[in-house]
Amino acid sequence: MAKIKIGIAGYGNLGRGVEYAIRQNDDMELVGVFTRRNPDSVKLNTEGVKVYSMEQAKEMSDKVDVMILCGGSATDLPEQTPELAKYFNVIDSFDTHATIPQHFANVDAACKETGHVGIISVGWDPGLFSLNRIYAESILPTGKTYTFWGKGVSQGHSDAIRRVDGVKFGIQYTVPIDNALEQVRSGNQPELTTREKHLRECYVVAEEGADLAKIEETIKTMPNYFDEYNTTVTFMEEEEFKAVHNKMPHGGFVMRSGRSGEGEATHQMIEYSLKLDSNPEFTASVLVAYARALMRMKAEGVVGCKTVFDVAPAYLSPLSGEELRAHLL
Repeated sequence: MAKIKIGIAGYGNLGRGVEYAIRQNDDMELVGVFTRRNPDSVKLNTEGVKVYSMEQAKEMSDKVDVMILCGGSATDLPEQTPELAKYFNVIDSFDTHATIPQHFANVDAACKETGHVGIISVGWDPGLFSLNRIYAESILPTGKTYTFWGKGVSQGHSDAIRRVDGVKFGIQYTVPIDNALEQVRSGNQPELTTREKHLRECYVVAEEGADLAKIEETIKTMPNYFDEYNTTVTFMEEEEFKAVHNKMPHGGFVMRSGRSGEGEATHQMIEYSLKLDSNPEFTASVLVAYARALMRMKAEGVVGCKTVFDVAPAYLSPLSGEELRAHLL
């Protein structure tokens, strides 16, 4: 069987993660990386694969089965995904929850114009956590769902910090508040505001001469990212930043506290958690699995934009239906 030909658009932490994940899947191969940088400056870890400029992508539409987009959600993906969907089947990890409906509509329109399939917001949240929320709420219709992230590095929020004028380097850690976690686990079903569930810790290296007060204010008031949270901004020197903040762990919890039985007398608790040493490498692994699912859906005649809610779990696996039923069911 022919291998699924993957293209990568953007070669940062997530793009490199996709490259590594492709190596672990025998039914896939990397056929090209597309970048806004000078292609000659990008060195891949896969021999024999070329790096192209982003402008050359449309010329490769017949050589790429699925283009995996690895840009940031703040400014890259809203433009890149609908544009590249004109030429390719696409997958992205768009994670600005508040604007997913508009992003979906834009990608859906582009895909339907050209007969392509797009799957957006693929990763662990949105993505795997989204699936756990829909499963839990369907199974326990009486109850409350809670999502906690961290402690760990948010790629989307870190990217948003780095886009602020005057920021040279930046990283953001999402920190769940322990008291809120314990309240949920106890079965109390508390009403928790966004601010009561998480802290956001930002570490920034500023450009020389930058207005630190303005940087801090811009970060703390950023809509959809920091304005609803207690946020700290710590400025530091570049050397210390690179020594301390050089890894990208993350994780989190989806929790459903529900009731069942006569009079809803019985407390039931669903809790799903992830503990990740590398946020981008894990997200990349999810994206690559969904590339397989996309190709199976495409073969069935599917057109348009989809999310993880629309993808059957069996489509993610390289195993046959018979093998899945024998070993995983």
